[in-house]
Amino acid sequence: MSSATENATAGFLVWRLSMKWRVAVDRAVAPLGLTHAQYALLGSLHGMARSGRRPSQRQLADHTGLEALYVSKLARALETAGLVDRTRDPDDPRAMRLSLTEQGHDVTRRAVHVVQGLLDQMLEPLGGQDGPRAREFTRELAILLEAPLDPHTDNDEEQS
Repeated sequence: MSSATENATAGFLVWRLSMKWRVAVDRAVAPLGLTHAQYALLGSLHGMARSGRRPSQRQLADHTGLEALYVSKLARALETAGLVDRTRDPDDPRAMRLSLTEQGHDVTRRAVHVVQGLLDQMLEPLGGQDGPRAREFTRELAILLEAPLDPHTDNDEEQS
């Protein structure tokens, strides 16, 4: 354990790991003309499409944890780049449905391959992606992601 992580809080370690991951993905997908945020959107869109879904921008925002306005901005940029199609939802004219173009599918497949290699590297100390420690780590992360966080709640206040 390095001096930067010794006696660190879980919050600090989560932040450091997320920053390490974001920077690594940014660098890895840059040769494909993508940023980490664009990859997150494309990869999520790819996975949702594989399960037969054509999500709205709002659904994609909920899935990725990105702000809806940011997803809209990313989707417009990816549409301009020829990677995403945005079409009005026939059931809700305010909503935009997203899908990958043929070029988008190609770029996303290549990006997923690159990012899976990074994931292999990151999880190697836990026995690799398929190892029991990595599976447990993934379960623990999912539990933390499901836990509600309200920044307006002060846990030190006495409950009446």
